Amino acid sequence: MTGIGVVAIGRNEGERLRSCLVSALRCAQVTVYVDSGSSDGSVELARSLGAEVVQLDMSIPFTAARARNAGLERLLELAADVEFVQFVDGDCEIVDGWVDAATNAMRAKPRAALVCGRRRERYPEASIYNKLCDIEWDTPGGTVKYCGGDVLARVSALREVGGYDPSVIAGEEPEMCVRLRARGWTIERIDAEMTLHDAAMSRFGQWWKRNVRAGHAYAEGFAMHGGEPERHRQREVSSIAVWGIVVPMEMVSLTIILAVIAPRWAWIGLLPLVLYPLLFVKVLLRQRRRLRLRDAALYGAAVTLGKFPQAIGMMKYWFGRASGKRSGVIEYKGAAVAAEK
Repeated sequence: MTGIGVVAIGRNEGERLRSCLVSALRCAQVTVYVDSGSSDGSVELARSLGAEVVQLDMSIPFTAARARNAGLERLLELAADVEFVQFVDGDCEIVDGWVDAATNAMRAKPRAALVCGRRRERYPEASIYNKLCDIEWDTPGGTVKYCGGDVLARVSALREVGGYDPSVIAGEEPEMCVRLRARGWTIERIDAEMTLHDAAMSRFGQWWKRNVRAGHAYAEGFAMHGGEPERHRQREVSSIAVWGIVVPMEMVSLTIILAVIAPRWAWIGLLPLVLYPLLFVKVLLRQRRRLRLRDAALYGAAVTLGKFPQAIGMMKYWFGRASGKRSGVIEYKGAAVAAEK
């Protein structure tokens, strides 16, 4: 398709990468696959399918933002006339008809920098963690503040803001959206099927680590753009701080004090625990407007419990920033490992 390019990024995605690249190749003029140190034959697979391959230098700290920038750079070397680029993660498949719908939306709104649609989980019933992802992807349409990793982008808009910030280890898409909107560009979410995603989450530990990553992303985004007028991620950071840090610390402190001065009343220190069921009910009732009861309850429980790993992620960011240690990528899938660089 003339004027359309695809940049896919991945590491050790196996057959998911095949589905991703096959879907990309049928809807783009040029498809570039950026590999970040795969050991499962992903590079050979991509080349055999006809994709251009960029292999990142893994001696330089990896971020998805860096991979996307590298893919776009190579794409423009191969096809300088590309007007739009579809970014897609290697564990996703582009739905037939999406690129046409997205480019039509782009052309209808000349100041639209990014267009996204409905990302769905491929196997939402395989685990409650996959189901939670599918619920998370289902967001309202219209002109929005942020997009995710799968998005059709206007190349001229990306060039204007310098693309993704390669230093951001998670939440790089919303961070770029802040800079785009500051220059008068818009982000659009249209009512169209976009991609099928395979989270492949079957263990609680994966869900926990994914929330640690989210907390880190919120903290980093807030540090970069949390002031006026954007107040980027201020609400999320404040909520996590209260529920994941302040309330637990108050309970521990009060319990210890009472155990020392009035042991028989030490149980009073645990009374703030009742606040968490109230948070669960609040989220459940809000989500009940769009979800069936079981799914709303699952989402409410995840939001409530998720405050704790998110608080860990936030503290990881702030401690790392204070100590001068850069956090490595935080990946909930088995192939990648979180590390301190």
